[in-house]
Amino acid sequence: MTRRRRPGCGTLALIALALAVVSAAVALRPASLPEATTLPATETPQPALALRSVADFASIADPSERSIAMFIEAGRVIQHPRCLNCHPRSDHPTQTDAMRPHLPAVVRGDDGSGDPLLQCSTCHNASNFEGSGTPGNPKWALAPAEMAWQGRSLGEICRQLLDPARSHMTRAELLEHMVRDDLVGWAWHPGGTRTPAPGTQQQFGDLIEAWLETGAQCPA
Repeated sequence: MTRRRRPGCGTLALIALALAVVSAAVALRPASLPEATTLPATETPQPALALRSVADFASIADPSERSIAMFIEAGRVIQHPRCLNCHPRSDHPTQTDAMRPHLPAVVRGDDGSGDPLLQCSTCHNASNFEGSGTPGNPKWALAPAEMAWQGRSLGEICRQLLDPARSHMTRAELLEHMVRDDLVGWAWHPGGTRTPAPGTQQQFGDLIEAWLETGAQCPA
C-alpha cells in the first residue's frame, strides 16, 4: 500500500499565504459596485425631433412674449443630454442619453480639456470613432465651470448666456457660437447610439438669432 506523503513546511506556508490573500480580497470587496462604475447599458437612439421655426411664433404680437417663447423652443436643444453632458455642475462630465457619470472617471482640468495626465483628446479624437462608439471633435472639452447648466432652470441658463462674465461671450459671439461652431453642431451628428438634438443647427441658430433680435427676454 502506498503511503500518502505529507506536505512539507514550505508547501503549508504557501497555502496559508494564498488563503490569507483571498480572505483579504473578499473582506475589501464592496457588497456591490457603485453606480458610477457600472458600465452603461446599450441604448437605442430615439428619432430626432423637429424644432418649431421662427415663423411659427409670428402670431405672438408682443415682442417680449415672442422672445421668451422662441427661447423656450431653443431650450429643447440647450437642455438636451447632448448639451447638458458637457455643461455639468461638477468638474466631471456625464454621458449617454441617461446622463450617467463618465467612464472612465475624468476631471475638467484648468482649461476644460481634462487633467494633464488624462486629457480629453486621449480618447476623443477629431471625429466620432464608430468602432468603439467614442464621440469626437477637434475641440472636445467641457464648457467653462461658469456655464454649468445641469440642474438649472431654463431661465437661469438664459441669464447665464447673457452674462459675459459667465458665458465669456458677447451677444454677437454667442450667436456665432450657436450657429457656426462645429462643436455645438456635433449635437446633431453624435454617432453611436446617441440621440441627436432636436431639429438642425441652422433651425436652432435661427431661433437664437430671432430671440436676440426681440430683446433676448428670459423665462422666469
